[in-house]
Amino acid sequence: MAGCFQFVHGQKKRAVESCACPVDIDSSFKTNCGYLIVPENRKKNNSKTIKLPFIVVYSKNSAKKKDPLLYTTGGPGGSSLGWARGAPNRSVTRDRDCIAFEQRGTRFAIPKLESGELSEAIKESYRRNLPKDSMMVEGVKRFKKAFEEKGIDLSGYNTDETVSDIDDLLVTLGIDSVNLTGGSYSGGLMLAVLQKDPARVRSLILDSPLPTFVPIDEDEPANFNEALNTLFNYCKKDSINQELYGNLKQKFQDYFSSIEGKIFTINYLEKGSLDSISIQYTRNDLLNVIENTITDFPRIKDVPFVITQLINGNHRSYIQEILDGIFSGGSPTGMRISVYCADQTAYHNETILQQLPNAYPWMKGYHINDVYKSMCDCWKVPPIKKETKTAFYSDKPVLLADGALDPACRPLYIDMLAHYMPNAQRIIYLKRSHMVLGGKEASEMMQSFIDNPYRKVATDNKEIIVY
Repeated sequence: MAGCFQFVHGQKKRAVESCACPVDIDSSFKTNCGYLIVPENRKKNNSKTIKLPFIVVYSKNSAKKKDPLLYTTGGPGGSSLGWARGAPNRSVTRDRDCIAFEQRGTRFAIPKLESGELSEAIKESYRRNLPKDSMMVEGVKRFKKAFEEKGIDLSGYNTDETVSDIDDLLVTLGIDSVNLTGGSYSGGLMLAVLQKDPARVRSLILDSPLPTFVPIDEDEPANFNEALNTLFNYCKKDSINQELYGNLKQKFQDYFSSIEGKIFTINYLEKGSLDSISIQYTRNDLLNVIENTITDFPRIKDVPFVITQLINGNHRSYIQEILDGIFSGGSPTGMRISVYCADQTAYHNETILQQLPNAYPWMKGYHINDVYKSMCDCWKVPPIKKETKTAFYSDKPVLLADGALDPACRPLYIDMLAHYMPNAQRIIYLKRSHMVLGGKEASEMMQSFIDNPYRKVATDNKEIIVY
């Protein structure tokens, strides 16, 4: 690792420390990899500093545009730098540099909010058949204590701080004009960057965005229900096997309403163990099977069959997959918890949340999101600024995309954003769900947009609606 250096552009310079690239990039492309050094908590004058990695992949075009494309991932809590690995293969690098920025608290950041306490508590709840929600709360307590013992200030890990991080990065790198791209949580994050510094933003490409002003926990049961209804309508319209798939919506709701409070069991052999154990599972685990399948693009077509299998009691292979994920360490990261607690739970209306079982009895007690109020009551971080949660108008050009089967961030959200952004263009993939802008066709539409953000994008694909 090289020593510290500091860019000299702009009024809010931050120190940058060069480093080896954390991910492999095509060696034929020039890159710049470094740590942006920022305060952990800007609200505290004596805050310690943290290190946030970024990767710049430079275009080989000597006549390239001066407005790069900046990417950061969703989650919240995901790692962004892997995106840079594919940047040399994207058409955008013909004319522009690409920048991948790792958010604070995530995989390659220093520090990262990852530790095993919560994951172990979740495993313990399954191994010993203990109440899952109680063990989640216990795991969160252990998780938080581990970070605090390391001197980490959890109140500094939220969207407001990340927005300031990105603003500092742009100023420090001397970037006066930038195109922003992100998806899901980072779609809303990029909008918050626009809100903070609109003069610097040329355009935005947002994939299945979660607007900052949306109360996702209040919405997500309805979002899940709408996605399933869309799927059931496709089955009703297109399926030739009406004996199996006919009236699937009613069959689904009847079955999942009937198993409220029911406990199922499965013999499960944990990897590395010699003896299988009897594990209890409930309706919530079966709903996780469906949600995981509908958000997995190659498996979307299988969702109706999976539902019929679950209704018929054929749970084993699907619950085995859920348990494999749990026992391999799957659990929310500290960054995910901090962001959701500060951005979302702090602003949720408990009265509305209490109404949900009346509207969707087949989901009573089900947490679609893996971070929820009882966890945040333990995490105890302050909310983000009210302004960040407020919708705003912008004339910036934006390309908004989503899938008709998205169970998390519905197409309704891109319509809501278009209401506030008159230069928005929208893309709906009829047979896809969450995060749709992948593959050659999407790349061509994105390139067309970034070349001229005010020109209408187009496609001949009948399963894509552009409006």
